[in-house]
Amino acid sequence: MNIVLIGMNHKTAPLELREKLSLLGGNNVHPLEEMMKIPQIKEALYLATCNRVEALASAVDAKDTVERLKEFIFHHGNLPWEEIERCLYVHFDQQAVRHLFRVASSIDSLVMGEPQILGQVKEAYRRAVEHRTTGVILNRVVHHAFRVAKRVRTETEIAGNAVSVSFTAVELAKKIFGALKGKTILLIGAGEMSELAARHLIKYGVDRILIANRTYTRALEMARDFQGSAVEFARLGESLLNADIVISSTGAPGYVINAEMVAAALRRRKNRLLFLMDIAVPRDIDPAAGTIDNVYLYNIDHLQEIVDENLKSRRGEAEKAEAIIDEEVLKYKEWFSALEAVPTIVSLREKVEGIMKGELGRSLSWMQNLSAEQRKNVEILTSSILNKILHDPIVAIKEESQNGGALPYIAALRRLFRLDDG
Repeated sequence: MNIVLIGMNHKTAPLELREKLSLLGGNNVHPLEEMMKIPQIKEALYLATCNRVEALASAVDAKDTVERLKEFIFHHGNLPWEEIERCLYVHFDQQAVRHLFRVASSIDSLVMGEPQILGQVKEAYRRAVEHRTTGVILNRVVHHAFRVAKRVRTETEIAGNAVSVSFTAVELAKKIFGALKGKTILLIGAGEMSELAARHLIKYGVDRILIANRTYTRALEMARDFQGSAVEFARLGESLLNADIVISSTGAPGYVINAEMVAAALRRRKNRLLFLMDIAVPRDIDPAAGTIDNVYLYNIDHLQEIVDENLKSRRGEAEKAEAIIDEEVLKYKEWFSALEAVPTIVSLREKVEGIMKGELGRSLSWMQNLSAEQRKNVEILTSSILNKILHDPIVAIKEESQNGGALPYIAALRRLFRLDDG
């Protein structure tokens, strides 16, 4: 096929090395343009995310292209040669196609089943199309990768369950309340976990987000970012009156919400349901609060158990996804194998049709005595005979292409019919 893929990802290289390659574009170096300067490369695609940097190319000489790509990375990525050899992986032809299919389907992602990678592959392809660095081969393989990713997501449960603590907390809230629209959320703490939870909550349509933090100015900042309201930390007890869901993730050394605060709030809420998620270590919420009627309390161990179970489920689904990918790689191989026979089939048909038209032209002297309909019937008859003669050889050569054995037959056809003469 002469397809080559070279790259490094979260499994093979530390972040500081991946950063150097992902920032190539920021050093007045356009990766696609630089790749296309390599004479052996005919088509190119460059994918850079926080977890991987990969160059995909269709080339005249794939092995030589690998060395040129390494030199490109060495010079522009400012990476030591020994680091390049240690961190880079190289895939050729069928394995390169398989790797791209696995990447687009998120089988190769840090968090298996995550949806972002497909969008990142599409964006990389959009840039390649914009710079006109793709052609028949890469257009076909990338579009095929999109179809594979869709099959994997629709035919498996690879993305079916949450695998982060913050997302799991939100998913649990959805299961308990049915829907989050119209609910009020109290986030205690303004760190990364709270921000992640806030993003998921907004996605699910919560109406109101309250944010409490020991540093009130930080609560104000986060409230501004997420269009919520900051509340003073000293007034947590009052905030429990209005909240339906509380997600707490502070760095406090002890409980910031005790059972008495929760019990008092429940009485004033007239026992309206309260969902507490304590994702802090050490814990923020007194476990005794979970014994109060109409209070659901989950801590990080509860959530982690769900995350672990979901990850286990995704790994099981990965086996189904790999089977789909195997099937699709085979389809791509069949398409590509048939591609090598296409020019010969086209040349053969053109030559035979040329002979037929020439002979018909030389027969004009007697055909002129025929009616227009009769002349048309003669043309249809000769065309039909030629199609029947060509049918079996063309089918045979296509079959041999799919088995990888077409080259001797192609060579024989081109020689026997003099397809390369003038």
